[in-house]
Amino acid sequence: MELSNAIKNRRSIRKYAPCVVKTEEIEELIRSAQQAPSWKNSQTPRYYVALSDEAKERVLGNLASFNSERTQGAGAFIVTTVVHGISGYNRDGQGTHLGNGFECFDNGLAVENLILKAHEMGYGTLIMGLYNEQGIREMFQIPAEENVVVVIALGKADICPDMPERKEISDILKII
Repeated sequence: MELSNAIKNRRSIRKYAPCVVKTEEIEELIRSAQQAPSWKNSQTPRYYVALSDEAKERVLGNLASFNSERTQGAGAFIVTTVVHGISGYNRDGQGTHLGNGFECFDNGLAVENLILKAHEMGYGTLIMGLYNEQGIREMFQIPAEENVVVVIALGKADICPDMPERKEISDILKII
């Protein structure tokens, strides 16, 4: 699949047809995410995956109700975290003006690779930021030094949404 087509045609999926996602496919997605650039190659994103029916039900119970309803039938849920306090800092502790905010930038780069690879593999995704953080943390036994960033539903799309309207380039671009 050509990258331009994947960028243009990938959509956030809010209705899933039941499917089975294989461990090997998850590993392939994470390898793609791992290829993303990161601050000084710190590679701070981490991934936790709910693949069993029981684990998926537990994740659904920790999502905002509207996201839980939208992601019924997803074949997997991928939780991304970042190791806190590394990305955005030099070894001497001096950081960018974003401070710890840079770790979310690194995570976003990795997530973009992951969702584009999922699209290439025939899967749809939905990136969610509203969830019970403590419930997710306890479920996966996520260490305290990691910040939970997003939960991604992964599965076969049961709908193909149209592309939402985008702003005009002139509204978002300034060249001097």
